[in-house]
Amino acid sequence: MEYDVITIGAGHNGLISSAYLAQAGFRVAVFERRDIVGGAVSTKELIPGYQIDLGGSAHILIRQTPVVEELELDNYGLNYIDLDPMFTAPFPDGDAVFIYRDLDRTAHHIESLFPGEGEAYYRFVKDWQGFARTMRDLFLAAPTPWQIGKRMVFGESTPLPWYEELRHILRPYEHVVKSYFEEEKLQTLIAWMAAQSGPPPTEPLTGPFALWHALYHEGGVARPEGGSGELTQSLRRHIEAHGGEVVTGAPVEEILVEDGRATGVRVNGQIYTSRAVCAATHAKETFDHLLPAEYRPDRADGLRIGNGFGAMLRLALDQPVEYTAHPGDEARTGLQLLCRDLDQLHTAYGDYLSKRPATDPPLVAMTFSAADETLAPAGGEVLWLWGQYFPYEMTDDKQWADVADTVADRLISQFEEYAPGIRDHIVGQLFQHPEWLERHLGLFRGNVMHLEMSLDQMFAGRPALGLSSYKGPVEELYLTGASTHPGGGIMGASGRNAARVMLSDLA
Repeated sequence: MEYDVITIGAGHNGLISSAYLAQAGFRVAVFERRDIVGGAVSTKELIPGYQIDLGGSAHILIRQTPVVEELELDNYGLNYIDLDPMFTAPFPDGDAVFIYRDLDRTAHHIESLFPGEGEAYYRFVKDWQGFARTMRDLFLAAPTPWQIGKRMVFGESTPLPWYEELRHILRPYEHVVKSYFEEEKLQTLIAWMAAQSGPPPTEPLTGPFALWHALYHEGGVARPEGGSGELTQSLRRHIEAHGGEVVTGAPVEEILVEDGRATGVRVNGQIYTSRAVCAATHAKETFDHLLPAEYRPDRADGLRIGNGFGAMLRLALDQPVEYTAHPGDEARTGLQLLCRDLDQLHTAYGDYLSKRPATDPPLVAMTFSAADETLAPAGGEVLWLWGQYFPYEMTDDKQWADVADTVADRLISQFEEYAPGIRDHIVGQLFQHPEWLERHLGLFRGNVMHLEMSLDQMFAGRPALGLSSYKGPVEELYLTGASTHPGGGIMGASGRNAARVMLSDLA
């Protein structure tokens, strides 16, 4: 069967690219190996009555894009629930810090806890809003020298002198937060959020991971009603409503190439042809397994996937969580940042460098049933615990099958330092360690970002120099997904950017 574009993989970026193309009138087919669309943005009722996300859960980055509005996804069943407060940081000594969508409210709250620090927080956000907006605009375009130069020259700047701005950008993000805040709890809160992209707090040139924080007050934090996978379900409905096809249980075996041009795919032995092919798979899958060997680019040898990253424990509870530091629903609404201090973050990363699971892991806890009652039965709770850092390859040849139960128990014990007693209320669980993430979600070596998010593998270096403009190593082959600019997370910018490139080429 002949199509205009065949997309390999129904992750959210692949679906977004396909939706834009279908909306423009192109005949599109999406082939997905799993029995459900969404990749790492999917939801299943794995425990009776409980809707369990299998990948990304907090929708933050996509709120900085026009994807939902341009595709009119609210017409296809997507209903976002805004979470406010966006972040809660309870501490063992009884303090609880809240980050609200409203900047003034947040600054006032912080000032009431730590005099002088609310003013510092307000200044931090205002200093870096312009720079963060420019970064966002860079993410919403192909990372060509022209696009990067145009946005850096004409984008919003900070009110700081250029040398002060550059100093912060080049610094490790731990140094950035320490330059603004005296209170370590605030330093820790912002650094722990910055650490979600992967690089440790002490790595040079990572300042922007903390400076992005300013945009949280603009886009907010949200959840699709019914689970994270409702985003990708709405994208599937959009594609099909515009004449496209989405086929699950259909693993692509090979990208067909004739005379240096992608001409289709082979699925379960059957040939499907198209004017173009869009690979929304991990770059390693695309280059090492799907492309014929003679077309594999030499640059694929340098892809740094890393050694795992984090692990997620999904728990179904028969009663809501209650934090000692702040009982009640307010502390359960947004992301709960459970990191005592910067030393805890450093120590966990040190364990990771030694190829050992973190013995004292900082956590991000999520109890989204506080905002969405469709996720759990009446009186119940979904509790998801994301911990860092956990290596894929461990010392002494240990395998995750040997340590998974111990590490999962450690995450529960860690959480009980903040909310005692939940262990007795667990009715089901799923532990997604790095090997699980590779086996079930195709995330090689358990890296949820596909490739390490270091400066050399971002912008024009993602996935590799010469392959960053969403075009593959053969004609009519396009690339999208977390392996491409701007990287991992539920943003959809890669899918949108790739679609714009294809729309221009196919017109």
